[in-house]
Amino acid sequence: MKKARAWLAQAGVAHEFIDFKKQAPGVQQLKAWAAQSGWELLLNRAGTTWRKLDAATQGLASDEAGALALMATHPSLIKRPVVEWEDGRLSVGFKPEQFQALVEGR
Repeated sequence: MKKARAWLAQAGVAHEFIDFKKQAPGVQQLKAWAAQSGWELLLNRAGTTWRKLDAATQGLASDEAGALALMATHPSLIKRPVVEWEDGRLSVGFKPEQFQALVEGR
């Protein structure tokens, strides 16, 4: 997150930061994001929160409905940053080259 916010600031891209731990997206917002990016990309299976879940709870993420419910319950399971760009595109995660292409409108 820090790298993404620093990149946006350096590139002069105005942005609003929303802390998912304080203002978690609801299931409807997650569904909208999943429709654009796919729920598999949104679900962060590499983080500590995922590793701390028991196998039965992790098993709930075997389909979109279960994964979205888990992310709504545990916002730390959402891969960050999620950026809604002005032109309606969505990006999940941070890669400088991806952000550059999105800023340039490619």
